[in-house]
Amino acid sequence: MSNIIRSPEDLNALREKAIKDIDIRNSQKDLVITVHMGTCGIAAGAREVLKNIVSELSAIGITNVTVRQSGCAGLCDREPMITVTHKSSGSEYRYGKLNIEKIREIVKQHIAEGKPVMEYLIP
Repeated sequence: MSNIIRSPEDLNALREKAIKDIDIRNSQKDLVITVHMGTCGIAAGAREVLKNIVSELSAIGITNVTVRQSGCAGLCDREPMITVTHKSSGSEYRYGKLNIEKIREIVKQHIAEGKPVMEYLIP
């Protein structure tokens, strides 16, 4: 979508997208994806990871997830990392050394289908 506003419909579409982007960061949903964004994570590509997670969730139409940021998780050699938390069960899954392909697979398999991607988990 272009950021050029040519009509009231363009403005409404931009507003709706902004509302969805805010909701994904501020809502209290059962599934939470935390992107670890300490200086080590940012240097390793955590900003791109965050951007790609939000993009993939939006592309698939997943709305039952909150995406958050945190500081360093203490595993600098595994950055960029995310933690997927299922609030109802208390289960946590930490994924490391992420890239766009891994993010796509995690969103599709773990977030959409509920099956953790075992080969990307940090033991």
